[in-house]
Amino acid sequence: MRLPRTGNVAQNSTMTSTLLDEFERERPHLTAVAYRMLGSRAEAEDVVQEAWLRYDKARVGGEIHDVRGWLTTVTGRISLDVLKSARVRREAYPGQWLPEPVVTSLEPASQVELKEEVSLALLVVMEKLTPEQRVAVVLHDAFSVPFEEVATVLNTTVAAARQHASRGRRAIASGEARHNADHAEQRRVLDAFLAAASSGDLQALAAVLAPDVVAIGDGGGVFSAGTRPVLGPDKVARFYVGIFRGRQIDARDITIEPVLVNGDLGVVVRGSYKDGRALLSVMSITVADGRITALYNQLDPAKLTSLNDVG
Repeated sequence: MRLPRTGNVAQNSTMTSTLLDEFERERPHLTAVAYRMLGSRAEAEDVVQEAWLRYDKARVGGEIHDVRGWLTTVTGRISLDVLKSARVRREAYPGQWLPEPVVTSLEPASQVELKEEVSLALLVVMEKLTPEQRVAVVLHDAFSVPFEEVATVLNTTVAAARQHASRGRRAIASGEARHNADHAEQRRVLDAFLAAASSGDLQALAAVLAPDVVAIGDGGGVFSAGTRPVLGPDKVARFYVGIFRGRQIDARDITIEPVLVNGDLGVVVRGSYKDGRALLSVMSITVADGRITALYNQLDPAKLTSLNDVG
C-alpha cells in the first residue's frame, strides 16, 4: 500500500485507509470481472492489484464519483492488455488450454457466500473470441457497463463496441457446449460415468455420452493430456477407460472427491502415477438431456494451487 508523500501524516494515513476500504469493498466484483475476461484467477488477481495502484494514484489526485464504475472500466482496460499478450503466449502453449477452475466444496457451510459462477464451458468457448469481443461481451452483457464506456475501454466508437459484442455473442451461441441439467441430474450422470469408466464398461460409458461429446485435457506441458480434443462417444469412452484402467496410474491409490467446479458438479482426483509422480486433476462436465456433452480435465499444477483451500 503506497502512502502519499505530502501533507499531514495523520491526515494522509486516514485518507489512504479510506481509499483502501473503498477498494476492498469492490475487490470481489473486480476479481469476477477480470476472471471472466482472462479465465485465470492468478492473472485476475494481478489485474486487480494493478487497478488498486491506479485507483490509489487517481483518487488521491482528485474525486471519483462512481467508484465501482471507474474501477470496472480500469479493470477492463488492464484485462484487454493482458488478453492481447495472452493470445501470443497461448499460441505456443503445450497442448490444449483450459481455464483455471474455481473449485468449491459441496459442504453447505462452504457455499454460504458462493455467488453465481461463470461456467467452465462458457470460459472455454470465450477463448475463441478476439480480446475486443471478449471485453465487450463481459463488460456489457455480464456487468451492464454502457456501450459508451465499453467504447472508451476499447478505444473505439460506440458502434464498433456494439459490433464486437454482437459478434462475440454469435460465437458463444454457436460454440458453447449444451448444458441444461440441474445439480441432481449432473450428479446422477457423473456417478454413472465414473462407475462405467472405473469398471472398464465401454458400452455403459458410451451410453451416458452425447453423440457430439467432446473431451478436452490441459496438462500444461507437465502431464500428458492430449494435443487435440477427443470427439464422439466411442473415442471418448475408450480414452477415459484407458485413463482409469491404464498402466500409467496406480488405480489402488486413487481418491475421487465430488466438488463444484465453477458452480457445476465435478470431481477432484488425487492419486499417483506408477512412476511416482503425484496425480492431481479437476474434471468437470456439461450435461444435456441426460448425457454428457463435454468433459474438461485440468491437470496443469499451476492452475490447481487453490485446491489446498478446498475441503
